[in-house]
Amino acid sequence: MIFQHLLTTLHPATVHFPIALLLVASVAGLLYLYWQPHNTLLILTWWPMRLGWLGAAAAVLTGLLAQRGLPPQAPYLAILNWHIGTGLALLVNYGLLLYQAWVYDSARSTKARLRRGINATHLLDDRQARLLSSLLLVAGLVLLFASGWNGGRLVYEWGVNVLR
Repeated sequence: MIFQHLLTTLHPATVHFPIALLLVASVAGLLYLYWQPHNTLLILTWWPMRLGWLGAAAAVLTGLLAQRGLPPQAPYLAILNWHIGTGLALLVNYGLLLYQAWVYDSARSTKARLRRGINATHLLDDRQARLLSSLLLVAGLVLLFASGWNGGRLVYEWGVNVLR
């Protein structure tokens, strides 16, 4: 009973920071790509994204553990499945962006980049990676909104895991 109570309170406590961090990271990345390429925007893209991804992993884990105590034939099951699906998709989406940046940055030396035919100094500066990076950043924003919306519906419409 105490363990289920702990799980029920951990998930809401872990979701807000990843939402904020990933939102900041996506907006900063898009501003870097389409407004002005400032180094500050690079920092505001990658560090919050790393921390937000780790926080999102904790939120997904606590959410999956907290949903174990829910009835299997609940009327809100479709919303719960969308909420879980968008949470997992967030991990994949931002994980792919972070992996793409890591692979790109692994060729740190200018000589290695020139051998590969890359003239940019960072992933977001690379014209070939611009479209995919933009799509992943926008998809991340859409997934954040969808996951948060469905999570809010579960709590405020259905009272899922609300302590009384």
